Amino acid sequence: MATENLSFAAQVTEWAKAEIEREEAIFHEASQTVANEVRTPMAEGGRMPLKTGNLRRSLMASTSDMPRIQEGKTTFSDSGIEMIIAGAELGSTIYLGFQAAYAPRMNYGFVGTDSLGRTYNQTGFGFVDAVAQRWPQIVTQAEAKVRNRFDQA
Repeated sequence: MATENLSFAAQVTEWAKAEIEREEAIFHEASQTVANEVRTPMAEGGRMPLKTGNLRRSLMASTSDMPRIQEGKTTFSDSGIEMIIAGAELGSTIYLGFQAAYAPRMNYGFVGTDSLGRTYNQTGFGFVDAVAQRWPQIVTQAEAKVRNRFDQA
């Protein structure tokens, strides 16, 4: 009887370990999908305007704090978002934020005169909001993708 209990306990332990691995994979998959979708250009079905790619490259990921706007910085390079997401532990928070000073204006729009005296009547593109609203669907899709991947292994 002790062997059966031990065997059952071992099975439960293995199942629990596999579930934690699945949960972490779902967390990473969903987070990466958000990062990818928020940067998808309009020409590829997304909502992000793409002129030079600088706004797109200004997206940064962090597990410690929300990335901040970098006032005055005009050129950004890719920041290794994939590595930050892949290294995030289950239960942690992944912060995604655009660093380009004009990112809020591009997302939300802006009507009025800015601090440099330029006048705008710009409609926002809503690329952040559109992806944020899809979070429940993104998680569901990530779960299906991960479950399929684990079931085939």
